Amino acid sequence: MNKLESQIPIDNKIAGSILPHGVVESGEEWLKGNQKFFHVPVLVEEIVHWIARSNPSVIVDCTVGYGGHAEALLRHSPPTVRLIGFDRDPQAIMYSRERLAEFGDRVLLKQGDYRDLKRHLAEMNVSHVGGVVFDLGVSSPQLDDPRRGFSFRADGPLDMRMDQTTGRTAAAVVNEESEPVLANIIYQYGEERYARRIARAIVRSRERKTIETTGELASIIARAVPSAYRYGRIHCATRTFQALRIAVNRELDGLDTALRDAAGVLAWGGRMGVISFHSIEDRIVKHVFRALAQGPAACLSVLTPKPIVPTEGECGANPRARSAKLRVIERKAERTTP
Repeated sequence: MNKLESQIPIDNKIAGSILPHGVVESGEEWLKGNQKFFHVPVLVEEIVHWIARSNPSVIVDCTVGYGGHAEALLRHSPPTVRLIGFDRDPQAIMYSRERLAEFGDRVLLKQGDYRDLKRHLAEMNVSHVGGVVFDLGVSSPQLDDPRRGFSFRADGPLDMRMDQTTGRTAAAVVNEESEPVLANIIYQYGEERYARRIARAIVRSRERKTIETTGELASIIARAVPSAYRYGRIHCATRTFQALRIAVNRELDGLDTALRDAAGVLAWGGRMGVISFHSIEDRIVKHVFRALAQGPAACLSVLTPKPIVPTEGECGANPRARSAKLRVIERKAERTTP
């Protein structure tokens, strides 16, 4: 198979597309009217309530993204509170650095993966922190920028990498993986009922032509599923795109260990809040929190027996908040030596 081009044009229209809901705008057209990106963070008031009010001296935002939660936490904390932010996306780090510049040396941002949290903090000589935040979703600027390839709203290169400097693209996955592997990815990570049909359609299509853009893939998916599903409540390609994004970025690999590592650096009274956006992530968070809080020697306590979800008002103002769930855990006792 020919090596995929590293730079794929983003202004292709898909001829004969049957995509529902009026998508398949070209990336070039979208960018002309969207020169500035706006990110609306989810459950901001709730994060501030649970994290900032525990009076931390240092807060770690493990997925700082475009700085929405970080800015809110800093504004609602005393000027002595510092925030350390990590993100895999160099574009997000650049944006957050500008957004949070007014807070000066209260903020330290670094490109990095939350799975390496312990190493990052050790390099900074930080052993304990009062607050930790994970926002496991994709930021609106990432979804909306067609050059990133996360969405089918506008046609763009089939990329989906959080860090575009490394790793396999979504195009490599859909063009190189076997049909059973593709079906498994789509079913496991997207919980897509038509995973086998979609995987079969992808393989047949790539035999004729390499699949290069988000519009091409979305159109293939639309042709593969029943008509009723194609025009359902959510776009028929949503679950497949989610699954590919998770696979490309290995979003679930090591999440449980990362959560345990983060809990391990919490100081007495420190809290960790985790926002997830789909059931697989939420199950991992729930099970890890439950395990950390069990047993007579457990020094962590789950503060949210049921996840906190956005209000109807927030969902109305920001539809992408609908699937968000927040769980919070607290270190309730001094550390003890095993």
